[in-house]
Amino acid sequence: MSVVITRLDLSAAELRQAAAQTQDAKASRRMLAIALVLDGWCREAAAEACAMDRQTLRDWVHRYNESGLEGLSNRPRRNGPQPRLSAAQRAQVAEWVEQGPDLERDGVVRWRCVDLQRRIMQAFDVSLHERTVGKLLRKLSFRRLSVRPQHPHTVPEEQAIFRTALRIS
Repeated sequence: MSVVITRLDLSAAELRQAAAQTQDAKASRRMLAIALVLDGWCREAAAEACAMDRQTLRDWVHRYNESGLEGLSNRPRRNGPQPRLSAAQRAQVAEWVEQGPDLERDGVVRWRCVDLQRRIMQAFDVSLHERTVGKLLRKLSFRRLSVRPQHPHTVPEEQAIFRTALRIS
């Protein structure tokens, strides 16, 4: 059974000419298959001659009937899901990481992904997985370098006196 082509604005010869002029090899092959169908070939033979399945040819004929030659080109693909945080929000997270946590506000002395996850949820009302927060930090060019934790009740002046006393001895 042959497939029905309802769009008859181009003849088989014009389709072959368009196929020769295009830079898209896949679209060219599809145009040639449709030209063979217009010449009276059965769907199976036309599809086999153009290295595709007859069901695939039927799908491309439907696209050709709807959109013409533009329908025979591949449609642009999405590049994955949209980011859940805007650029301004990501910049804010980077600023938080640069400044470090506040013990009174955040309850921690150094950031962990779970702590940033909680802070992002509070500030932006966006729920991210802990692993997604780690990926976000890598995208923001942060690495797993951490300074030695410091007790919140340390007194730097007393530490300096202790160090100088050690040098004298």
